[in-house]
Amino acid sequence: MLLYHVWVGPHGPSLLTSWALEPWQLVPAALLAFLYGKRARTLRRRGTPVPAWRRFVFWLGFALVLLALVSPIDAFASEFLFMHMLQHVLIGDLAPLCFVVGLTGPMLQPLLRFHLVNKLRFLTHPAVALPLWAYNLALWHIPFMYQAALHNPSVHAFEHVCFFSYGALMWSPVVETLPGPEWFGTGFKLGYIALVRLFETAFGNVFLWSGTVFYPYYVHAHPRWGITPLHDQALAGTVFYPYYVHAHPRWGITPLHDQALAGTVMMIEGSLVTLAALAWLFLRLGAEGELRQELLERGLDPRAVRRAVRYGRAQELSGPR
Repeated sequence: MLLYHVWVGPHGPSLLTSWALEPWQLVPAALLAFLYGKRARTLRRRGTPVPAWRRFVFWLGFALVLLALVSPIDAFASEFLFMHMLQHVLIGDLAPLCFVVGLTGPMLQPLLRFHLVNKLRFLTHPAVALPLWAYNLALWHIPFMYQAALHNPSVHAFEHVCFFSYGALMWSPVVETLPGPEWFGTGFKLGYIALVRLFETAFGNVFLWSGTVFYPYYVHAHPRWGITPLHDQALAGTVFYPYYVHAHPRWGITPLHDQALAGTVMMIEGSLVTLAALAWLFLRLGAEGELRQELLERGLDPRAVRRAVRYGRAQELSGPR
């Protein structure tokens, strides 16, 4: 019966029928994809193509955006907080990571010619990007803001743009498409990732262990016969009884369980991404240590070695062997 309701959804969203197009949300993603494809073709004609693996990761990010906005995930997000959280981790974490990894310096060169854009590069500084990301995440989960996004499609679209943009800023110092501060090497990046996930884990635990439903929208998202608990109270002429808030949960998921599942989604996704990022950074840290030692043993200037290893230019420094 549960599978029937999930696939067919006679009284709500379904995996078969709940596919939709949201122009206000898809247009920015489509524009980014168009500009990326156009620039990639230009670089290929000039003989400096974007590496195939970077292009694959970029288009994977675009696919994740489509999955979040076009698939039934978007329809179920209005029914369940945990599905809305899944949508947000796709748009605000995984997709931005893929987009940033898919970029290169030559890819961004036309934008950097604009003085204003070049000045905005300070937003990718780790001491700026991390607080901005954390502030944006906290802001949109304040009940007033979250409820506003659920009730207003334009606000909802703006929320998604913010999640994606600040997610891209958060990942920029780690991926470092453009050179970052010299001090922000691989060791500091490990600490940066740890801070990001510490904040996200604390956030997830609030949802997981709270005994209070934060967003009343989800309390009334699944009325029986179209009668919400507040309508039921008005018809009865009696005081409010919390039992009726959870008397008819969709799929047996009460609003409080739904909220706990949302925290679980946030924490599981964060843990998996963190493990992958830390593994990559630890391997990189080891490789950099070996390379630094090798260059120092060849009698090269320590300062030059440190900078060359930091920015991946050791081949230029050492020259042909």
